[in-house]
Amino acid sequence: MRFEHRQLSSGLTLIAESNPAAHSVAAGFFVRTGSRDETPAVSGVSHFLEHMAFKGDELYSADDINRIFDEIGARYNASTSEEITMYYAAVLPEYLERTLELLTTLMRPSLRQDDFDMEKNVILEEIGMYDDQPSFTCYDNAMATHFCSHPLEQSILGTNESITALTSEQMREYHRQHYHTGNITLVVTGNFELETLLHAAEKYCTRIPHGEAGRPLPLLQPEKRIRLVTKEDAHQQHIMQMGCAPAGDNPLRYPAELLSVIVGDDSGSRLFWEIVDPGYAEACDLGFSEYDGVGAWMSYLCCEPETAAENLERCRLVLEDVISNGVTAEELEQARNKVAARVVLRGERPMGRLSSLGGNWVYRNEYRSVAQDLQVIRSITAEQIHDVLQQFPIRMNTTVGVGPLAELTVH
Repeated sequence: MRFEHRQLSSGLTLIAESNPAAHSVAAGFFVRTGSRDETPAVSGVSHFLEHMAFKGDELYSADDINRIFDEIGARYNASTSEEITMYYAAVLPEYLERTLELLTTLMRPSLRQDDFDMEKNVILEEIGMYDDQPSFTCYDNAMATHFCSHPLEQSILGTNESITALTSEQMREYHRQHYHTGNITLVVTGNFELETLLHAAEKYCTRIPHGEAGRPLPLLQPEKRIRLVTKEDAHQQHIMQMGCAPAGDNPLRYPAELLSVIVGDDSGSRLFWEIVDPGYAEACDLGFSEYDGVGAWMSYLCCEPETAAENLERCRLVLEDVISNGVTAEELEQARNKVAARVVLRGERPMGRLSSLGGNWVYRNEYRSVAQDLQVIRSITAEQIHDVLQQFPIRMNTTVGVGPLAELTVH
């Protein structure tokens, strides 16, 4: 493995990790923009813009982009989160230059009015589709409730109202403000020749305009809140709870990840053995999410409505026991092995390394090899887990339920 960090003549950041043993190469643009960077007036524009990027520019139509990606056998897609919009493709090494040309086209789409009008209907249909999924409704409401008055409260999809009212000029302005060299990182991993990569990057990335990075990082002080979304025809109750956890630049994020595996992994965790395995609930888990400036614990419970309150109490007792007594050496070792295996398995594919490499750079401006990640994981101690529990005890400020219940007791 060899890591390269270059600043292109346009000012764009390029990071690359070469692996001659790989049989493919993955490339992606990580754009440091998402729903948290929107105003309520343009809620959902980042995700909408991700769709519009594939509509092409003055040289390539939407049909051209999809046809050429298919012709070269690419596995390609895009995704939008609260903080990053990612455009990526994995291909055979001989098609890297062609892939960079197409991916760069996605950074500078024409944003034509007829494409905008047509794709707006697709976005509205997508919102309707997710509205029919209780777990998604629960997540959206949990984020909005926990991060009330914080940028992370914004929904990734937006609302029917915000998307309907959105104009193409608003989208063009948002694109001008956020799609520039200060916010975009080009990431490449796998089997490639450095000179070929640099030549192609300089050739195709010059159209990306110069810009400076910037994002407000307000603190979060959540109050204790409960929100219930009643769906009388639902057969199960979906409940998410959230609490404060380490931010994306906090060294405690590593032990926090292991702690979430010990407490709430979807198999072999304390919540699994106490609640799912005995049959009290269909699902019960805990995850750790790191963001710019803040972090969050998020638990998910899916069960019969009449057992929701007692299952929440079971969850609370599990969390309080961990806070009071910590974790065992056996639990810590098992969590190390689980996380290490995930890092290795993900790292064996260029596409898997792409997300790790890009995420580390966008959030922390740092490079970590698979070996370095494994070293950190293996070195995490019970004392570090204790530090997490002292500074970020897993006590939930926010409870959101979606299902038949109109009332819910939370201790």
